[in-house]
Amino acid sequence: MNPDIEKLQPYPFEKLKALLAQVAPPQKLKHISLSIGEPKHPSPKIVLDSLSENMSKLSNYPTTKGLPEFRLAMADWATKRFSLNSPLCHEDNILPVNGTREAIFSFTQAVIDRTKNALIISPNPFYQIYEGATYLAGAELLLLAAGEENNYSPDYDAVTELQWQQCQILFLCSPGNPTGSVTSAKTLKKLISLSDKYDFIIASDECYSEIYCDEKNPPVGLLQVCAELGRDQYKRCIVFHSLSKRSNLPGLRSGFIAGDASILKQYFKYRTYHGSAMPIQHQLASIEAWNDESHVVQNRVEYKKKFDAVLAVLQDVMDISQTDASFYLWPKTHIPDDTFTQKLFEQQNVTVLPGSYVSRTVNGVNPGTNHIRMALVASEQDCIEAANRIKQFIQDNK
Repeated sequence: MNPDIEKLQPYPFEKLKALLAQVAPPQKLKHISLSIGEPKHPSPKIVLDSLSENMSKLSNYPTTKGLPEFRLAMADWATKRFSLNSPLCHEDNILPVNGTREAIFSFTQAVIDRTKNALIISPNPFYQIYEGATYLAGAELLLLAAGEENNYSPDYDAVTELQWQQCQILFLCSPGNPTGSVTSAKTLKKLISLSDKYDFIIASDECYSEIYCDEKNPPVGLLQVCAELGRDQYKRCIVFHSLSKRSNLPGLRSGFIAGDASILKQYFKYRTYHGSAMPIQHQLASIEAWNDESHVVQNRVEYKKKFDAVLAVLQDVMDISQTDASFYLWPKTHIPDDTFTQKLFEQQNVTVLPGSYVSRTVNGVNPGTNHIRMALVASEQDCIEAANRIKQFIQDNK
């Protein structure tokens, strides 16, 4: 077996399952889950209809690069959404992937140079695939605390000269999971300058970019900042996007990776061996999703209603505020986050995710401690009910 597998920690939801198994919830209360970031809004009908109409494509092998019209739909969407100076080239600057999770993992395996002391830099807290991809690629991981003192963004000034020199990939997650924070254009410009100086890849996970509350201020993207700088070759810059959150299609496993053509050329070669071709019927259905914005706007309307309602209930009893974007809230807890999570389940049959489960302790500090992640993916009625139960729980356990 690969000895690096021993470096992997249990996934957060395995730890959560073990934590909650120690207690029993009240059976009189319906279970409400705010723990898993799995969208529950309806999938777009145009996508479902396309899948039904194209099931005969199961008899065809898909190609790794995907249909030209599929790549073009994704490239057109990214060009328009991020105000690129020229159309993103669907032949060279974009590839389909089976969701960002698979892509982030495989991309890391493809680009890390194992002959050097490879370092990957990641925010902390973080999406755990960054850690697993790092260790299984034979690299070391540098975690940068993203705490309240820095508006839940990493402190890049804490990185040493040697660490920048060893860095091969800098992972960004904007909007952030679990904090919901958005990396500013100013910070992205600073990081691009550092990547030029030290020759590392910026890999920006932007799968929550289409969930935000202010229609006039969508989250900025890495390619967008490249365009502002006139860097239309997107040198050393890679982004990941997905339909999972944008279009409520987590089961479709459809997304794309885009950016620097020279990097994507080598990544494509890796994927031809990796065997991750997207089924043709999924590609055709994805075209419908990328070409339609009406369902995405409605999606944001529904999330905003839930944010407003939940915050109205909880702001008087806990330290909680609207996040920059995504469908997460990242409130503080008055007792240890794992204790809060377990007792909330035991007393109110509501599940949340302890913040310490999506963070790591570095130099004695875990930036997720005394936070919980709440995913507002349930129905508006259930989210409001869960908020009222959390409020009651806090009042009962002062």
